[in-house]
Amino acid sequence: MKYDREKWLKHIEDGIAQGPYSADWDSLGGFRVPNWYREKRFGIFIHWGVYSVPAFNNEWYSKNMYVVGSPEYEHHIKTYGPHKDFGYKDFIPMLTGEKFDPAEWIKLFKEAGAGYVFPVAEHHDGFQMYKSELSEWNAYEKGPHRDVLGELKSEAEKQGLTFCTSSHRAEHWWFMGPGRDFDSDIKDPMELGDFYWPANPEPDNFDMKSEPYPDEIFLTDWLIRTVEIIDKYQPALLYFDWWIIHEAFRPYMKKLLAYYYNKGEEWGRPVAVCYKHDALSFGTGIVEIERGCFADVKAFPWQTDTAVAHNSWCYTDSLDYKSSYEIIATLIEVVSKNGNLLLNIGPKADGSIPEGDRKILTDLADWMKINSEAINDSRVWRVAKEGPVHDSDGQFADGNEKVYTSEDIRFTAGHGCIYAFVMKYPEDGKVMIKSLGRSGDKDKPAFFGLIKDVSILGSSSKPQFEMTDEGLIVQGEAAKKEMPVVIKIETL
Repeated sequence: MKYDREKWLKHIEDGIAQGPYSADWDSLGGFRVPNWYREKRFGIFIHWGVYSVPAFNNEWYSKNMYVVGSPEYEHHIKTYGPHKDFGYKDFIPMLTGEKFDPAEWIKLFKEAGAGYVFPVAEHHDGFQMYKSELSEWNAYEKGPHRDVLGELKSEAEKQGLTFCTSSHRAEHWWFMGPGRDFDSDIKDPMELGDFYWPANPEPDNFDMKSEPYPDEIFLTDWLIRTVEIIDKYQPALLYFDWWIIHEAFRPYMKKLLAYYYNKGEEWGRPVAVCYKHDALSFGTGIVEIERGCFADVKAFPWQTDTAVAHNSWCYTDSLDYKSSYEIIATLIEVVSKNGNLLLNIGPKADGSIPEGDRKILTDLADWMKINSEAINDSRVWRVAKEGPVHDSDGQFADGNEKVYTSEDIRFTAGHGCIYAFVMKYPEDGKVMIKSLGRSGDKDKPAFFGLIKDVSILGSSSKPQFEMTDEGLIVQGEAAKKEMPVVIKIETL
């Protein structure tokens, strides 16, 4: 499928010229985080694509199945036969999506307390989960024969969720490259528009000047594909995976941001780009941390993306699920430090939500029904945390579940209240909140405000409370001690 490249480029330049933002960091520094993003602190990420068909190891199956000697390579030959006879493209008809029900998905996400939804539009494998004029390799023309992105957007907006999306196309520059190393279905000649193109050798993908250096044809195609998503689906947020850190993307990213932010102005609602590492100039987008956290509260809004499983972003037959407690604790940790949590789920190839994912979403729904006021539309308090458990800055830090104690308390504020999240509610029901103590020194009190009332969210009984020099002592029963418990402190 061919497209008019020059027409697209003119369209992009016109979009940049007609708005207040231009393609330079100084202009893009005028960006502001949308107000809704501070109110909806929890979103759902969705990895669903062709990689959901083999459901083996993780979503990098499309690349690793061509890496000679890898578990995916051996599994592929044993299960499907030689790569020259059955390649990655042959999984596409098996992505049937016959159980894909966008209304049911969105209802489940909304009940879990999510305020926004973030399906992956195109992963590293190069298959578009939307109707595209740029390539025939998309979910409308092949596989499920449905505009997955469009259907999710329509249903999200119908049910009151904010629609966002992501493109992981950048990594496709090298993602299918290993298939050239032996007799597979990835072979020359290849050109723009082909599914596997360009299939280059994998560079050091954390070297920002690595070779083979992305060329102008690929970078322009990346830009045009992203603009098509913006024009067709008008997402409130865009997300890019890490490889846009490469030097070659810089001028194209500036153009993309200027075009997108100008579109937001045209639509009458600010939009934003989420990015990892330092792919953008600070202050021109939303900082993203993959499977990690900041150690302390930040003055700027940020987001962590993580998954319901430790070992994959997509559905596989060997998922190592996190506990619902761990995910709720992560949500609390992130929000207390001025962040948002983007939690990924991975549907099966038939479009059904796996029971393990569903269980976590259901547990979130039960917890959020009681405690959402302490999460949504909340702000940081002047103290984010107390207790012995601490986070460290950085990514990929969710390998081991934290062991919280009854002394570990996290805080948010809003609605004229301070919310104290007791991460492990004590059996005797007695909680000491040291950050709300008088400290005995009028010049250096931990807390010098007036408390109107104290309650435990979800509890039918009234707790007793007492202000002391050491802290606020609360004695009361919690409805569900197995999950973090929220104490609501109403101030005068």
